[in-house]
Amino acid sequence: MENYLLFVVVATVTILSPGPGVILTLSNAIRHGLSGSVGGIVGIAIGTFIVAGISATGLGLLLATSSLAFSILKFVGAAYLLYLGIKLWRSPTVRVSTGHGDKKAVRKQFFEGLALQLTNPKAVFFFLSVFPQFIDFTASSMSQFTVLVVTYSTLVIAIHLVYAYLATSARGWLSSEKGGRLVNRLGGATFVCFGVGLAAADS
Repeated sequence: MENYLLFVVVATVTILSPGPGVILTLSNAIRHGLSGSVGGIVGIAIGTFIVAGISATGLGLLLATSSLAFSILKFVGAAYLLYLGIKLWRSPTVRVSTGHGDKKAVRKQFFEGLALQLTNPKAVFFFLSVFPQFIDFTASSMSQFTVLVVTYSTLVIAIHLVYAYLATSARGWLSSEKGGRLVNRLGGATFVCFGVGLAAADS
């Protein structure tokens, strides 16, 4: 495998860039604490692993070559982002807690993170366009692909945990009525902006 360290740098910068996944992690961490954000982070990481697998199959090639297939997935993803944004905007202000999230909440956040990543067509194109640049096709491409995907998913978990940890430092003020409302409004508006931007993006 060529330029593995360069791939790690590129993947790290990509994951660090603010996006819907980061916003979801920050919102969960602020509202539910570090432990309350883990379910969503794991969901995003597993979603990344699945999307990477899809990109290596005929479905990935279909999305890359069919404007109709891309448009369908794009609008599904945009609709889901708008749903999350409106839901968070309208959510009542809640006081954050320091306890561990219950299993029901963790499962819900897991599936939110998973759905968020699975409905992101840009992720498919990232794996289709970036991964091949770091694979030596004269050797076993599948083993290299697996290493890169595992690396990327691991980086997702590590970086999002750091984001979640940093977000918990602001929970004191944000647990107030005013702070909680600000979190809901900013988080909701950001999701809506991402949704509108995705829907308006060229196929």
